[in-house]
Amino acid sequence: MKRRDFLAAGAAVLLTSPMRAQAQQVPFSAGTQAPRLKVPPLACDCHMHIYDSRFPAAANATIKPPDATVADYRKLQARLGTTRNVVVTPSTYGTDNRVTLAAIEQLGPTARGVGVVGPDVTMAELKKLHDGGVRGIRFNLAVGAFLKPEMIAPLSRKVAELNWHVQVNMAPDLLVSLSDTLADLPTPIVLDHLARIPQPAGVAHPAFAVVRRLLDKGHGWVKLSGLYISSADGSPDFADAGTVAAAFVQAAPERVLWGSDWPHPTKAEKPDDAALLDLVGRWAPQEPMRQRIFVDNPAKLFGF
Repeated sequence: MKRRDFLAAGAAVLLTSPMRAQAQQVPFSAGTQAPRLKVPPLACDCHMHIYDSRFPAAANATIKPPDATVADYRKLQARLGTTRNVVVTPSTYGTDNRVTLAAIEQLGPTARGVGVVGPDVTMAELKKLHDGGVRGIRFNLAVGAFLKPEMIAPLSRKVAELNWHVQVNMAPDLLVSLSDTLADLPTPIVLDHLARIPQPAGVAHPAFAVVRRLLDKGHGWVKLSGLYISSADGSPDFADAGTVAAAFVQAAPERVLWGSDWPHPTKAEKPDDAALLDLVGRWAPQEPMRQRIFVDNPAKLFGF
């Protein structure tokens, strides 16, 4: 075997081998222990961010965390046992996706990205992002919002040509008001952070029914991430938000994704990522369900 082919074969083995979770300290994460839950090989973290001061923050940025690097994130992967990940461009950088593209390049073929673009983006620019590993666009209408709801439909039509998806982070009342628009998009729709279903209303809130219709239609996906964003009961395991997460898993295990939300930019007191991962075992006690959540669903949506 030629040396080049030997190295390629070795890399392929590494990319498909399960990582053994290791106890260690991780920047922007409480605790040091590995999770009790053993994730399946090729498990994917579908929502995390990289912050890098080499890239300037947008002029209107409201969140400006310290650097959270690829090297830092690799420590989280080693602690959790995950091997794939999706880098989401944070609101800090506006429509500048260079931080995400640079991170994907460092992480290699086990990484994908979700970018942020404006209404004047060209197909040439979108194709460049696609070549860099981006597979969707995000509308963050909840934190540091500078995009507008009326931009969702026209941009969805643009990225549909690339078989991308549209990801949204918005207040639940806005989600309800946009329910028809989201249902009619030509692309899949991904809802961040449990769709921000508020507590204590939980599954009784009208936004939950909107998400259920999107899931049942086969058009929507929801991320099991950021429980602390909507939790109101003060419990260490965010039990009230966990009830919503469990309801989504039971309703459509083929349409849910898990994400760490590392480095937890909206939370001053950082959570224990291993403890957050262990919660998935409560919501999805059967191994086939977890295989879908951690591996099969991300592979389908992001093209791993």
